[in-house]
Amino acid sequence: MSDSLVIIPTYNEKENIEKIIRKVFSLSHFFEILIIDDGSPDGTAEIVKNLQQEYPALHLEQRTGKLGLGTAYIHGFRWALKHPYQYIFEMDADFSHNPEDLVRLREACVKGADVAIGSRYVRGVNVVNWPMNRVLMSYFASMYVRFITRISIQDATAGFKCYKRIVLETIPLDKIRFVGYAFQIEMKFTAIKYGFKVVEVPIIFTDRTEGVSKMSTRIFREAFIGVIQMKISSWFRNYSRKA
Repeated sequence: MSDSLVIIPTYNEKENIEKIIRKVFSLSHFFEILIIDDGSPDGTAEIVKNLQQEYPALHLEQRTGKLGLGTAYIHGFRWALKHPYQYIFEMDADFSHNPEDLVRLREACVKGADVAIGSRYVRGVNVVNWPMNRVLMSYFASMYVRFITRISIQDATAGFKCYKRIVLETIPLDKIRFVGYAFQIEMKFTAIKYGFKVVEVPIIFTDRTEGVSKMSTRIFREAFIGVIQMKISSWFRNYSRKA
């Protein structure tokens, strides 16, 4: 059994899912994979089931309906904590996150980070194939988050991450309330408030070439308002770690 689990939420990813699974299993470090599929009508889950016969370290959790990215990761975190994984990853299915960087994120945590973020902005802007309006929206969203929350993370909305087990054991997952970009912000903010060491590892982000983006204006709206709500709520929360 591996010490590392990669959680990949899916909804209609039949074009990408087999390729991403095979790529992760080809890496120099052995990662297990957990697919959280939200009832994809395109047959994504069936592709995963077929691959499970070839890869015993490939796991699948199926949910009914499109329930949101944040809830998919929370589901995956809870599943992971029932097993002895020490490093738990978030990654997209569409190759916007380069699977090769999983090894670098894990290495950052092995060397002392509690959370390692695959960062698009820690060294300039490293984004490929995104239209300029998306680049600007994402970049200035991170600036907005830093201004409101006073955290120093350059890529606050990044969704490519490695957590040490203790982080997910400490954060009360039932109190994480957001589902889109705001979920990614809330997890970073909460980890920092609990005193965990969060580092950014530079990556190159490449927009998907197959399948359909799940981004929407509603997700950005949730993040914009949610950051203020999250900051205000933090004034009334106790972030002391249990002994």
